[in-house]
Amino acid sequence: MTNSIVDRPPSKALRFGLRLPIILYRLRLGWLLGDRLLMLTHTGRKSGLPHQTVIEVVNHDKTTDTYYVVSGWGEKADWYRNIRKTPQVTVHSGGRIFQTTAEFIPVEKAIEIVNIYAREHPIAFNELSVVFFGERMKSVSDAPRRVAEKMPMVAFHYQK
Repeated sequence: MTNSIVDRPPSKALRFGLRLPIILYRLRLGWLLGDRLLMLTHTGRKSGLPHQTVIEVVNHDKTTDTYYVVSGWGEKADWYRNIRKTPQVTVHSGGRIFQTTAEFIPVEKAIEIVNIYAREHPIAFNELSVVFFGERMKSVSDAPRRVAEKMPMVAFHYQK
């Protein structure tokens, strides 16, 4: 039995907390969040209406100007299921807004990117592992593989 929050739907309180950064983006203050978070505008798979979700950026590769994110709730997350159906999205990161097509990253490449995150943010990686897996995982263990296998990764390439 795990204490992982991803094994059950998020509570109303957690959903509310996760949606708070959207207010900053709507007030054109997304730049305050830098490039560690992005707001994704995606199309509902059933309704066809636009939806917005704020997601932590696992890695922003400045060389290729690509933002990598993972779905904390795996393939069950609404935003992830929506972009599977309609991968054309709008991304807000910092002061940037751009349209792009979501790219679904294979597990082996995702492991490499999670390793980068674990090296650059060891404390955050350790704490998030408790939230998402119910245990403290060290970046030197098999943790990056476990993250990549449980949390699908998506890339958004900046396009002017």
